[in-house]
Amino acid sequence: MSGSKAGTSEVASGAAGRIDGARPFLRITEIFHSIQGESTWSGVPCTFVRLTGCPLRCVWCDTAYSFHGGERMELHEIVARVREIGCPVVEITGGEPLAHRNSVALADRLLAEGFTVLVETSGSEDVSVLDPRIHVIMDLKCPGSGESARNRWDNLEHLDARDEVKFVVKDRRDYEWARDVIQQRGLDRRVEEGSLRAVLISPVWGDAGPDLEALAGWILEDGLPVRFQTQLHKHIWGADRKGV
Repeated sequence: MSGSKAGTSEVASGAAGRIDGARPFLRITEIFHSIQGESTWSGVPCTFVRLTGCPLRCVWCDTAYSFHGGERMELHEIVARVREIGCPVVEITGGEPLAHRNSVALADRLLAEGFTVLVETSGSEDVSVLDPRIHVIMDLKCPGSGESARNRWDNLEHLDARDEVKFVVKDRRDYEWARDVIQQRGLDRRVEEGSLRAVLISPVWGDAGPDLEALAGWILEDGLPVRFQTQLHKHIWGADRKGV
């Protein structure tokens, strides 16, 4: 591994999300307390801070409601709300959180408050701006998403033993693409040696995705050192409920 996540003071001080004379803010779609539904943190109670806005348009996106609107909240207000909920694990998500420069400043403030901070990102934005104490859950977009051209491959160099790579697969073609990336980019080796926390394979939810038994069979047949996951929160509350 040739790099790692770096310090962020030069990024957090940027102009994005500022109005002259005003304190830094972000647009927030929702802040809620729930059970983590994905990643190696699945099943863990977590506070979610969902930012508004995303430059990607994955064909199977399940959070399109976060593309527009949102409530303008200053960073200290967001931190106060998270503190009020009181859960030690916090995930910053979207939308695409790293498309908003002040998301880095928010992550830094939450770290300073003693929270365990997860950032779920599409992988289209630079993850090296994040503090190395943050746990990154990074998608690599498969062809079936319609956004695979947006993958920022050098992000892989900045992931470490805290971080995870996720592939959301729509069909057999997506699975084979993910398998080849895992092997050719050495992600399987990195998991085995401990320089990457995990590689995740997740099916697109419902009828739009592959048969679960078939997908499990492909993984077993290829002997991939991955975690097969489905979206736990959707099993609990259904696919269309917000705020969970």
